[in-house]
Order: sequence, then C-alpha cells, then structure tokens
Amino acid sequence: MNISSSLKIKQGCSNVPILKEKGQNEVFCGLTGIIWLHRKIQDAFFLVVGSRTCAHLLQSAAGVMIFAEPRFGTAILEEKDLAGMADAQDELDLQVEKLLERRPEIKQLFLVGSCPSEVIKLDLSKAAERLTLKYAPNVRVLSYSGSGIETTFTQGEDACLASIVPTLENTPSEELILVGALPDIVEDQFLSILKNFGITNVSSFPSRTKNNAPKVGKNVKFILSQPFLGDTCEALEKRGAHHIKAPFPFGEEGTTMWLQAIAQEFNVSQDKFEEVTNGPRNRALKALEKIKNKLSGKSVFFFPDSQLEIPLARFLVRECGMEALEVSSPYINKKIVLSDMEMLPQGPVISEGQDVDLQIERCKSQKPDLTICGMGLANPLEAEGLATKWSIELVFSPVHGYEQAGDLASLFYRPLKRREVLQI
Repeated sequence: MNISSSLKIKQGCSNVPILKEKGQNEVFCGLTGIIWLHRKIQDAFFLVVGSRTCAHLLQSAAGVMIFAEPRFGTAILEEKDLAGMADAQDELDLQVEKLLERRPEIKQLFLVGSCPSEVIKLDLSKAAERLTLKYAPNVRVLSYSGSGIETTFTQGEDACLASIVPTLENTPSEELILVGALPDIVEDQFLSILKNFGITNVSSFPSRTKNNAPKVGKNVKFILSQPFLGDTCEALEKRGAHHIKAPFPFGEEGTTMWLQAIAQEFNVSQDKFEEVTNGPRNRALKALEKIKNKLSGKSVFFFPDSQLEIPLARFLVRECGMEALEVSSPYINKKIVLSDMEMLPQGPVISEGQDVDLQIERCKSQKPDLTICGMGLANPLEAEGLATKWSIELVFSPVHGYEQAGDLASLFYRPLKRREVLQI
C-alpha cells in the first residue's frame, strides 16, 4: 500500500478563504490546562498567582475534594495586593517557601500568571529567576501565562511547554521527541510502535519527571501530537530541532499518516512499517466500521474552542462520512494544521476567531445534526433543539492513535444516540 496516495483528494481546504471574526468569544482560560498537566508532569507543582475566582475555576474543573492534596494551588491576590498596598513579590516568596517546606517532593514549580496578575503587571518571570537561584538545584522554578485575555484554554499547555524549552540540555545525537501531553496509555502505545520500527532514541515532551526531559540539538527531530502547540514548535525550532510535519493522529488514517511521516524521517522501510502497523490498523478500521454507518451522512458544525477542530473535522468527514458545515478554530496556524487542511475536502466554511452571536445565528439557520462547542454554549443550543458535544471532553479523553479510533468516533455518536432515545 502506498500510504501517501491517501493525500490525493480533488481539492482540500488549504487555499479556501478563511472567514476571520473578531467579536465576543466563549472559551475557557489557559488555567484549565493545569488539570491535565499536573497529572502528566509528576514531579511538578502549578502555583497560580490569581484571584479566588481562579481558585474556584481550578477546583471546579478538577473536582478536587477538600481533603485532597493536588499538585496545584492558588496564591490569592487580595485587595491590598491589587491596590499596591503590599509587596506582592515578597508575599509570593513567602508562599513558595511554605509550599516547598510542606512538599519536598516538588522538583519543578510553575508560577502561572492570570488575568489579575497581568493587570497589575506582576513580573513572574523575574520571580522565577530569583526563586530558581534560591532553590536550585533541587527545584527549578519557571513561569508562564494562563491568562484568559485573548487566549483559549489549550494555550495554557503551549505556554507551559514553551517555558521549559530553554532549560532543555543540548545533544549532538539523532533523537525523536513526541511533543504534546498525551494520556499515559496513548503515549505508551506510540512508544511501543516506534520501538518496533527500530526507533529507540525517543522521548516525550512534557516528560513525566524533570530527570527524563528530552534533549535538543540540530540532529533532533520532533513531531506534534496536538495542534495547539505553536509557541512550543517555534521554541524547539529556535533550538535547532527539525519539525516533522504531518496530519494529527486522530483515527486510522490520521494515525497512519502521522506514523508514516516519522518512519520516512528515520528511514523505516515500507515492509517494516506494514508489518508493525497492520494489526492495530485493522483493529482501528473494524472499530470505526461499527460507528461509521451511524455517523455517515450526518452534518456537523464546529464552534471554536480547543484548536482540535480542523484535524477532528478531517477525521469525521474522511473516516466517518460526515458533512462539515462550518469548521471554526480560535486560531489557525497553517504551519501546523496545513496537512489536515489539505486532506479536508472543500465544502465547509473555515473560520478563525469568533463573533459568537453571528456564529450562533449561522448554526441555527443550518440546523446541523451535531454541534461541537464549549460548555457555555451547549445548554442554550440544546434548548434550540440541537444535539451538542462538549469540545473540552475531546481534550480530556484518550482519543489519539489506532486503539482509540473507535472510542473517538463513539464520542461524536453519543449525543446523537441520546437524542434518538429522548425522541422515542
């Protein structure tokens, strides 16, 4: 089988004019990324410098009980801090000292900026430098912004990873880095396939601990597993690493193309590629076949939220037979999503940004069978008679790779099945 032949479609969306909107938008802030990052980076603590609202958001999103000991917290900015009546830097130093005394297992501390800390111009980068000097080498202190001002929630992970890149050690060796926080089970599946290809010098970014962090250099190649990592991609390229461009590994086709791009860079023979991937590919196709006939012919409308929209639309159209009416993303970085845009057949409106009122009207007029949107829009759209799927669920769930292809399709079918049951 010639894998690259699957790219030969009549017309893709790479040159389709993009509808750009700048108005009111409905998204979570970048602090949300802490919920999956603190589980992935096992020796890290995320200290949000923000308001009580920030603290409530994190506790609500994570479902943390009062007796739990999570690896994130909030240094509350009180009225006196906001009014400049107290030295916020001194108070931050005191909070960090107490935290590290209580939690000696912490090896990486992230100071996470919020809307309040940015409004009062609190310089967390300087604080991180100062605290690193104080607590090195046991603890590395970094900073990034999780503010919701002009950003979307997945950019929290991008900002976090980009802040780590300057600290990575150099290497002259040829290595591969898988970039993007994946559930451990998915990461292990990919690592197993790559090992069977004969590619052994592979690391994941973010790593589970500081000691297992990848190294970078001119002979290092990296591939993104998430389409919202633009700043991280740029930071790695500045360190000399080579970006392997590919569609994202959603579904059988996307995963095959993603792995094929790696295989070509590391001179894996086509016979070896077929030998290693034949089993999981067939399982993915069988799993998809069970759901495809239930999704085929249905229409889907994407509101902008996670930046997963373009790769997921490609998956639903090409692998599940759905019709995309509009595919909207908060930001469209063609450098990263071009391969998926080339594979997505022309037809849907491609839009960037959001004017939520105008977009809701377009959605209501087209009456899609399924609407992918943020949690804040789901209930109002359901009240209009539309079946919805929370886009944030697609970030929290294991959806990448061959073994999850059927589960990914099922996530989109569940709202349709629920509506069918309610109508009966």
